Amino acid sequence: MTILDGKKVSNDIKNEIKAEVDKMKANDEKVPHLAAVIVGNDGASLTYVGSKVRACERVGFESTMVRMSNTTSEVELLDKIEELNNNDDIDGFIIQLPLPPQINTQKVLMAVNPDKDVDGFHPMNFGKMALDMSTFIPATPFGILELLERYEVETKGKHTVVIGRSHIVGRPMSILMGRKGFPGNSTVTLTHSHTKNITQITSQADVIISALGVPKFLKAEMVKDDVVIIDVGITRVPDDSEKGYYITGDVDFENVSKKASFITPVPGGVGPMTIAMLLKNTLLAREQHRKNHR
Repeated sequence: MTILDGKKVSNDIKNEIKAEVDKMKANDEKVPHLAAVIVGNDGASLTYVGSKVRACERVGFESTMVRMSNTTSEVELLDKIEELNNNDDIDGFIIQLPLPPQINTQKVLMAVNPDKDVDGFHPMNFGKMALDMSTFIPATPFGILELLERYEVETKGKHTVVIGRSHIVGRPMSILMGRKGFPGNSTVTLTHSHTKNITQITSQADVIISALGVPKFLKAEMVKDDVVIIDVGITRVPDDSEKGYYITGDVDFENVSKKASFITPVPGGVGPMTIAMLLKNTLLAREQHRKNHR
């Protein structure tokens, strides 16, 4: 059994990006600039955006954090997005979700310039991804592809089962695993809350990607020997420890790992990859930006 170590791979990627940025600095070129917009005071969102800012510092990117109050109107946020769209100094930006209830999330994501949409959430980028065209892939799916590639996990001709159909992970993964190329060329089954006989389906899978958010949902009796497990779930479960909780994934790691050929841990698997791939998308945005302004 091999652990797919997202912590190690994400550090490798950050080092590779830093080397690229160091070359830019040596040539007096503009370094990539990532902005993050956060509306309100959601604790998890603030922590996440803070870690993105620190990651930018580490690789030598410029970063801007735009904080807006919980009472921000949809119009005010759309005005801010327009400002970022028109700011040539910023290569890419993200809108941290969730947004307060008075704001239509879909309308906001549609307003982001697709060329700066480093989260890969704009319908234009999603459509390009579905058509196998060059575009920004959402950071978590992009990170999963990178883990599979770097650990040389065979996916061609395999049966991949995706659990969960969110627009952020489940649905993009079902498309990406079926595309031509590596990782890809799988036969994909997308399962969700209305899927019947899910154990029958998972027990036939060569690769399982679980993005459900239900702690320890996937049990050892639901998988076959030598299965590849990608656990995207991350849930805080209350306990009596000093922190008051522990973090777990969708997979009963202790028992499933005994049957798996490859498996991601939680934490330390897919999570660290998400920020690394956001940085990679920002680097790609900056390169595209430069080509367009030649």
